Amino acid sequence: MADVALSGIRKSFGATEVLKGVDLTIADGEFVVFVGPSGCGKSTLLRVVAGLEEADAGEVSIGGRVVTDMSPSDRGIAMVFQSYALYPHMSVYQNMAFGLTLAKADKAEIDRRVRAAAETLNITEYLDRKPKALSGGQRQRVAIGRAIVREPEVFLFDEPLSNLDAALRVRMRYEFASLHGRLKTTMVYVTHDQVEAMTLADRIVVLNGGVVEQVGAPMELYENPRTLFVAQFIGSPKMNLISAEVVEASSTRAVVRTPAGETLTVAARASNATVGQSITLGIRPEHLTLSGEGSAIAVTVAFVETLGNATYAYVTHPGSPETLTVQLPGDVRPTVGESLTLHIAPAHGHLFGADGIAFARG
Repeated sequence: MADVALSGIRKSFGATEVLKGVDLTIADGEFVVFVGPSGCGKSTLLRVVAGLEEADAGEVSIGGRVVTDMSPSDRGIAMVFQSYALYPHMSVYQNMAFGLTLAKADKAEIDRRVRAAAETLNITEYLDRKPKALSGGQRQRVAIGRAIVREPEVFLFDEPLSNLDAALRVRMRYEFASLHGRLKTTMVYVTHDQVEAMTLADRIVVLNGGVVEQVGAPMELYENPRTLFVAQFIGSPKMNLISAEVVEASSTRAVVRTPAGETLTVAARASNATVGQSITLGIRPEHLTLSGEGSAIAVTVAFVETLGNATYAYVTHPGSPETLTVQLPGDVRPTVGESLTLHIAPAHGHLFGADGIAFARG
């Protein structure tokens, strides 16, 4: 096992700068997930760690060794891609053993590693089968097994579940988490799916336009996003945003006014805010409630989704150009056109300045 350290990583393709000076340290044995929208640089950063892309500037260290100029085979890593890339004419056993066979490893050692990996992944009964006889999830396990037999210091995963259907993705998330618990090896995982990130990661790295927006534990990012981008990217459904202006500000709270004239109190360290300043108020869907203490806003129901365990009401408000999402209990079913009064507890509001940076919460 090994830690991974990135310092000042920059990468451009032609005139487009994809990575803009990334600094990051991943601890030994940690499961870290890179997330962000398409084109944010997450896969490029992973490929720089792997040595499949050469950084224009910066340094990559693995296990205390500077590997910036080393080939992928010398870095002590194994990578699993979105495509399984299995040889169709080979059995599962042969696919998993292929890299070790090329390296002329001892046959007994190859057999030990392949069978140990197959047992870890619950695919021992498939070792004699060809890939075409396997399901998508089983093929992905074989691809992971091929990486495991190399006994790398670091595993790199580039969107490994994106080719699977929704139900299988859920199952495979559990299997990835279990695998990390058993192997306790450093794992770096790229995905555009923030649900995968929230359920798998020890820490999440949120990338946007080649820049690291925030790094932290899943619930840290969910409860205390540092930027408007992180606030909307982490969480499903995404955070609601309402335009407002500051009425009062102190080191423990802010009072803001919406375009509809409603005044809302938010627990935030807003001593550097000024009266009349334009800000954005953020509220998670589950924190807009039909009753309770705190400030309130008036909205109109535009659409309702009844999912059984929960009801999602999409409502309009003068302070938001988009509909707001309200998460309600499954037995609460408002009707389209109905007027609702929604309450917001001071502790559940988030404030963001014009620069998109969050005010610290009080």
